[in-house]
Amino acid sequence: MAVLVKSLDFAHQLVRQVLGPGEQAVDATAGNGHDTVFLAKLVGEEGRVWAFDIQEQAIKRVQERLEEEGLSSRVSLLNRGHEEMDAYVQGPVGAIMFNLGYLPGGDRSIITQPATTLAAVERGLELLRPGGLLTLVVYTGHPGGAQEGEAVLDYCSRLHQRDYRVLHYHFLNQRNNPPFLVAIEKEG
Repeated sequence: MAVLVKSLDFAHQLVRQVLGPGEQAVDATAGNGHDTVFLAKLVGEEGRVWAFDIQEQAIKRVQERLEEEGLSSRVSLLNRGHEEMDAYVQGPVGAIMFNLGYLPGGDRSIITQPATTLAAVERGLELLRPGGLLTLVVYTGHPGGAQEGEAVLDYCSRLHQRDYRVLHYHFLNQRNNPPFLVAIEKEG
């Protein structure tokens, strides 16, 4: 068993440590629903997950997955951009998860964009409770991905250390542009 796990697995390990039953969480890029289901299980019956995706195809897939898992009552699905999260979610939020790039199995020309991603991160940080965590798994191997990754790293490196602790987790010796993780913990 590897100690150094994939970026997405490490994001899950970190979120599992901070998010508990009865809390609110956000899946900012619902995609195929993996993180939505993960978060819904962590918040339990009394919690709430808000899942955003601009693609109706993604929302339908997530809804099907939630129904299969018996978790639909814990999740609000929004066919909206993640930069609008503060219009729907009232804080405090224990965890917010992003997987940047394109919808696996979907139209690869529809990708997350630096401007809306950074706006969503900024709004998400305002919603986080003290000790809460925002994770970004950043895929850079597609057109536009490297630019978005640079924008995320630039923005996050400028967050003040008095307010946030920021981690950058990245494999240096792997081919084919492995995703990297940025995790932001709000100081309490």
